[in-house]
Amino acid sequence: MTKKELLHKYKTLNVAEKLIAINLVVFVLFGLISFLFKTNFLFDWFVLSKEVSVLIGKPWSILTYSFLHQGLIHFAMNMVMLYYVSKLFFSRFSTKLFLNTYLLGALVGGVLFLLSYNLFPVFNNQMRFLVGASASVMAVLIFICASLPQMEVAVFTFKIKLWQLGAFFVVLDLVQIPNGNSGGHIAHLGGALLGYLYATQLKKGNDIGRGFEKLMDAIASWFSSKNKSKLKTVHKTKSQRRATDKTVHQKKRAKQEQIDAILDKISKSGYESLSKEEKAFLFQSGKE
Repeated sequence: MTKKELLHKYKTLNVAEKLIAINLVVFVLFGLISFLFKTNFLFDWFVLSKEVSVLIGKPWSILTYSFLHQGLIHFAMNMVMLYYVSKLFFSRFSTKLFLNTYLLGALVGGVLFLLSYNLFPVFNNQMRFLVGASASVMAVLIFICASLPQMEVAVFTFKIKLWQLGAFFVVLDLVQIPNGNSGGHIAHLGGALLGYLYATQLKKGNDIGRGFEKLMDAIASWFSSKNKSKLKTVHKTKSQRRATDKTVHQKKRAKQEQIDAILDKISKSGYESLSKEEKAFLFQSGKE
């Protein structure tokens, strides 16, 4: 497969599949470096150290740690989980909401790891650093569970409600904290906390990830092409802009209210209680 074909294939992937592809490339690259040089000299630059002083010198590590994994099993479990959780997420919610939840999950998971390892002496002699996408995946999972708690999903040969699935993973991390990999389980709980707060606040009309999204858009703009469009720019008056903004805001608000009403219905009566039109509307909203 040529480079052009690979780029085309990458562009056709959804955001979760792109994240999996990026994680795979990073995993293979770091593994190859470790094999060839008998040491991975790049690893320490991207892991999240428990030392706050190290974080100050490497601020990017609060997010980059989530793209690193130790061992094939660690990598495979996270990527398989991400794939299936994202399929459920995209059937109901948007790509931007997924990315917000995923990245904020990594951020909050990393912060909770740092706080725990610097506040509680019991963790002093444990992990030196944190790696893995688990906090991000956990954030996405718990977001769905908190948004659609009564929805049922198939797990092997039986069905379980999403709130029960979410509760199972949270309790599993809680009971495993004293048994090793404490930092990892604490980060998972940080991701879970973010997912729960994001979903519950969104139901109230508060998008707590909006500021983070604007920050990411601003950073992305630094790397975008500086070539200006040659098309003629049409300037609107302030009154025209206000009228347009008001109309767009009203449409978004009406749509969000309709989505909230459908989610409330699912929460009370389950997904199967929706009409065909409601299911189609929710599916289409998730694709936007």
